[in-house]
Amino acid sequence: MQNKIHNLFISHSWSYSDAYDRLIELLDSDRDFEYKNYSVPKDDPIHNAPNAEKLAEAIENQIVMASAVIILAGVYATYSKWINKEIAIAKRLQKKIIAIEPWGSERTSAYVKDNADIIVGWNTASIIDAIKEAA
Repeated sequence: MQNKIHNLFISHSWSYSDAYDRLIELLDSDRDFEYKNYSVPKDDPIHNAPNAEKLAEAIENQIVMASAVIILAGVYATYSKWINKEIAIAKRLQKKIIAIEPWGSERTSAYVKDNADIIVGWNTASIIDAIKEAA
């Protein structure tokens, strides 16, 4: 039986890209889990958009392809205007939002968790189960 490929948009702050990188490593470590990443990495040409409106449009074009939006719920997410916009886009497009509480984090973003359909801890099995449930 062939595994389903999960289309994901992983929201992240480029200022905190180490957590994003660790999440990608975690997802890649499960040989039975396949996904396509529609995220916008730091070096993506989308960042050359001429204005914020065009950048938001480009991000929406990525989210529309995803079956779920994953947001790292670190406290920094509360203060990120782009993560807030991504949440608004995901909700408008009726995409499931999965909030991941960072490993060892005592403070997390209430805003992200309040808007999430599923909240999980920093655990490979929990994250992958949440993605499968969201699909």
